[in-house]
This record gives sequence, structure tokens and C-alpha cells, in this order.
Amino acid sequence: MKNSIKLIMLLFISIIAIGCKKEESSPSYNKGEMTILTDESFKSVTEALAEGYMINYPETKIKVVTKKEDLGFLDLLHDKARIVVMSRDLSPEEIKTYEEQVELKFLPSRFAADAVVFVVPKDSPKESISMEEIEQGMQSDDKKFIFDGTNSSNLNFVAQKIKKEPKNLKFSVIPGNKNIIEELNKYPDKIGVIGLNTFSRPYDKESEQLRDMVKILPVEYKGKQYSTDFENLRKMNYPFTRILYFLTNEGNFNIANGFIRYSCTQLGQMIVQKEGLQPYNLYRREVQMR
Repeated sequence: MKNSIKLIMLLFISIIAIGCKKEESSPSYNKGEMTILTDESFKSVTEALAEGYMINYPETKIKVVTKKEDLGFLDLLHDKARIVVMSRDLSPEEIKTYEEQVELKFLPSRFAADAVVFVVPKDSPKESISMEEIEQGMQSDDKKFIFDGTNSSNLNFVAQKIKKEPKNLKFSVIPGNKNIIEELNKYPDKIGVIGLNTFSRPYDKESEQLRDMVKILPVEYKGKQYSTDFENLRKMNYPFTRILYFLTNEGNFNIANGFIRYSCTQLGQMIVQKEGLQPYNLYRREVQMR
């Protein structure tokens, strides 16, 4: 009799233990740790979204790590990261590789309209720049344009827009978008190429200081000049508007997919707007008058 009771007790404890293990290992979007890889050009909006997510889900811990766009994508393919932020369009070959290695359908989660902008010192007489000037300058030995490095989102996107391979373009390098702005005065004949999110936050003191150091050049395209205001980003009139999106290799609804869903909801899109970028998902505001 005693042996039977002991056996029943052991079975009961085993069932509870198994149940606990299943509960611990089951997917969870509201607790756990995760690292997001992002290019430095859109680190600010990524950090803002991560902070918002952690406030809503205090048991989560999200670390934002900067890495060149192409290298971040490779880390995702090799399962060294669970989520990356991208801006350029992937080639058909890259999409095929993603689907084969990650074993998921390629479904980019778009969340913001950002832009690559061309800047000159505040006292520069230059007032605008044309697409032709950009295309010619990127193939000139003068290396007129300054980028934040190779494999960067800014270089990749400009190369894609002018239908050239990055390796075939000629340019100067100053590592870091912020450093380009701060050092541009030393090179009055050069044009800096940075991500808008570097200083897009409207009420941030550091952003204000950086904006005061340079002048953003409107881009002339098909006879018209386009600036980076909200309307031109929303309608994608500005030629170098780019859509930021998340890619993940997470097949279940864990923290990565939870974060993506949050970023694309109204709350996440409000954070995008506070960052001075154009939300990708527009939500109608209805006011009832009585």
C-alpha cells in the first residue's frame, strides 16, 4: 500500500515537473531577452521602439546593437541574431537564400519611412543637388561624397537608387553619421551623405545641435525639387525616401515577433512619428461632434 502511494506521488511530481518545463520553454512575447541588430543610421528609432516595448512589458530586456546593414543580414541568416532592421530591397537571390536558410516566407515588416539626405556646411552657397550630379559624383575620382563606410545602409541605398554596385562607386569615408556632420566643415568642397534619423527628432537637444551645423539639400528630380518633409516622405516624392523594415528568423510568436507587432501598432507608430519619421501604417483619427 505504501509503495503504491509512493508511486502515485512520484508520478504526480513528474507530471508537474514536465508541465513546468513546457511552460518555461513555451514561446513568450512578454518576457525574455533579445538583441536587435540595426545600422547606425536608424539606431535612434530602433532604440525608441525598444524602450517603448520594455515599458509595456517590464519582464523583457532588449539590447540594440549597431552593425552595418549587410553584415547584420548575414548574422540573421547564420542564426547569430533573431531580428535585424533593413532599408534596402533584397535581391531575388537574397530572398531565396533567406527563405531556404531561415525556412520562413520572406515577409518584411515595414514600420517607418526614413531617408538618405545630402548635407553641406551651414555657410555653404550650395542650395540644392540634382540626381544627375549625384550619379556623376559617385563615379568621379574627386570622391565628392562622404559616406559613413562600406556595407552601410546609406551607401547601399544610394547605389540601389542609381542602379550601380556599391563596389563600383567612388566616395570618401568618415565613420559614423554624427562624425560626418561634425567634421564636414573641414571639407567645404564635399557633401555628406547621412540617414535622416541621425537628427530627425524634433525636440531633442543633440539633434537640434546637429541640424544647426549643416544644411540639408533638396534633391532635384524631373524638374522639381523635393525636401524631406512629412508629405514628401509619405508620398515618397523625395527620391531617396526609404522604408525601414524588420526581418526575423523566429518562427513562433516569441519576443521578436511580439516586438515587430508592437512597432507596427498605433502605439509603435506614434513613437516613429515622435522620432521625426513618417509612420508606415497610418491610423485615422475620428472625432465625433455632438
